Amino acid sequence: MDGRERDASGRPLNARPRDGLGRLLPRGATGVPRVPEGLGLTPVEAVARAQELLDAGMPFHAHEVFEEVWKSAPEAERELWQGLAQLAVGLTHLLRGNAVGARSLLERGAGRVRPYAAEPPYGLDVAGLLGWASGLVGELDGGPDAQRIPRLTGPTGSTRRS
Repeated sequence: MDGRERDASGRPLNARPRDGLGRLLPRGATGVPRVPEGLGLTPVEAVARAQELLDAGMPFHAHEVFEEVWKSAPEAERELWQGLAQLAVGLTHLLRGNAVGARSLLERGAGRVRPYAAEPPYGLDVAGLLGWASGLVGELDGGPDAQRIPRLTGPTGSTRRS
């Protein structure tokens, strides 16, 4: 075989540690804890956990939370969760210094969440996220403020589901 670690079903695993931006570290290095698969978070819990990770400077890990929900979301919500994951990865690319990747993922993520702006589910501030993504894309040529972390929910933090 290829010498890679694999799970019981033969899927490749990557047991190498990662830093806060999801970059692989050398074996034996101390990384940040990974987001475990199968968390089983409700959408509201996933938004709260992702916000904690974003606030901690770990947008790659926030993307993993969104991706987990996206995999099990009803068809009508998959674009939302995929878009949120792409916004988080866009921020990851920005913080890693990859402006081209950041722009691409921020634009794609915004396009996916935009249809949810009229009736945002789970207390998400979709209009605010769209403004945040647009602002970062607009600043890329002039040197982005990489400390700007998105607010996933509005000021009330309501958890209304549409």
